Amino acid sequence: MEQFEVVISGFDPYDGVEINPSREVPMMLQRTGIPDTPAGTSVRVTSVMLPMSFAKAWPTLYDVINTVHPQIIIATGLKRRNRGIALERCATNIIDADKPDADNVQPRRVPITPSSPAAYWTGLPLRDILDTFAAQNIPATLSSDAGTYVCNSLFYRLLDWTAAQSRVVSGFLSFPMVNEKRDNALGIPLGQMVQAAQDVVCASIEYCRRPPSGEMHMV
Repeated sequence: MEQFEVVISGFDPYDGVEINPSREVPMMLQRTGIPDTPAGTSVRVTSVMLPMSFAKAWPTLYDVINTVHPQIIIATGLKRRNRGIALERCATNIIDADKPDADNVQPRRVPITPSSPAAYWTGLPLRDILDTFAAQNIPATLSSDAGTYVCNSLFYRLLDWTAAQSRVVSGFLSFPMVNEKRDNALGIPLGQMVQAAQDVVCASIEYCRRPPSGEMHMV
């Protein structure tokens, strides 16, 4: 039985958001695990909540990574105006905050890590994930980037760290608002977001188990 360690992060409460899927989904995955894991695998999920802070979000996640030593790391955030799951394709090396973070810090037009590349691509197998989402009627879209606020800063630092690792897959999901009515308004039911996160974990496990080929896995 092959053991996989998974770390999934979310953020502390957002102002004006009653049910924060970026908090609820990671905590639920840790409680329930991944029910439909690929054959021959065992998965343990560790969730961690991060402050909406440029200075503290990545160190908080890194401490957990350094303890758990996961093969798969999924960071999550919230996009309030989305109708479905946003699969973030790219993290850019810039901070341009339009409002202060939790520490009342508001950097404008500065690099995250001056000596690092301008951008990194996600490590998640986006094509496989989108195929699974389509089969399950989970609304989803590809997003060019995660903005220029704390989510992008965290995503960039995660990918910058991952670039120096061997056989570690990491990426970022942006959840929409929780909408249990299944109407045409923004958002989707929380249960559908949990299913989506489970699908991402399973697709990432399958990707990790493939022999290296050098083939691009993004779309």
